[in-house]
Amino acid sequence: MPAHAIGILGTGSEVPDEETTNTELAERFGVTTEWIERKTRILSRRRMPDGQTPSALARRAAARALERAGVPADRIDYVIVATTTGDTPLPPVSCLVQAGLGAHRAACFDLNIGCSGFVHGLAVAHALLSARPRAHALVVGAEAWTRFTDPQDRSTAVLLADGAGAAVLGPVPEPYGVLGSDLIGHGDKADLLVVEAGGSALPASHRTVDARQHYLRMNGRGVTEFVLAQVPPSVKELLGRTGVQPQDVAHFVPHQANGVLLDRFARDMGLAGARLHTTLEHFGNSGAASLPVTLDSAARAGELHDGDLVLLSGFGGGMAVGNSLLRWYEGGPR
Repeated sequence: MPAHAIGILGTGSEVPDEETTNTELAERFGVTTEWIERKTRILSRRRMPDGQTPSALARRAAARALERAGVPADRIDYVIVATTTGDTPLPPVSCLVQAGLGAHRAACFDLNIGCSGFVHGLAVAHALLSARPRAHALVVGAEAWTRFTDPQDRSTAVLLADGAGAAVLGPVPEPYGVLGSDLIGHGDKADLLVVEAGGSALPASHRTVDARQHYLRMNGRGVTEFVLAQVPPSVKELLGRTGVQPQDVAHFVPHQANGVLLDRFARDMGLAGARLHTTLEHFGNSGAASLPVTLDSAARAGELHDGDLVLLSGFGGGMAVGNSLLRWYEGGPR
């Protein structure tokens, strides 16, 4: 164990102003708004207008996190961006965020592990900072999933959205900070969430565009079964390793996949005493951004109190699961 603890010093988020309402989608797909709400718990979702980019959302979310943390950009040593929908194949979004913020001393890299990317980023940042007592990291989740959503596919169009959320990590006094993480990949289930074209296997061409292969395809039933089967054991492993009882967890902040799914597996994990935080009602499912957006919403609302145990849970494309447990830190000298 390191001689110092690493925790979240500040959070920030940014979502686009434009909305896609249930009324619009109900008319498009010939269903009712009640059906969409009952199936997803989503009332509306945010989408980027033409000309906006994930890196722009990420920069604004990151700037807010730095301000809340009281940490200037030139004190950031690592910029880690979790995204599957970057501006371009190259350069990495993290380098664009670094340049936009003026975090000139920072190392930069992106993580492409789908909706669990933010938690993976936290775990990587925790490991890096544990070896450097006074270093700081900026971890961002940023997505533009509406750009990869087939407008004719009801199963994804009612869910997916755009946004960015960020957190600044640095030294905190014990016993605060990240207590542990549990990360696991399930590549044998990779076909549950795929974007077939746009990579080196199927480069963009008239044929791939005509075949609609640049849109996300999801096996909804398979994803639900995966989450219910894999997330609770990972949470149990993490809590057991950190010596925390489920009833002691005060806050549960999951990836905002689907409201019905979240209600179900929160109960399955025995977290009846934890407050389930959601933002998908108004922001939808923004992939790797949804968890940090929700964490920031809870932090800004004053719902996370000093010393509270907070469980973060990411899951999705890969397929992969990432859970992290932390004791919330409310401030003090940086």
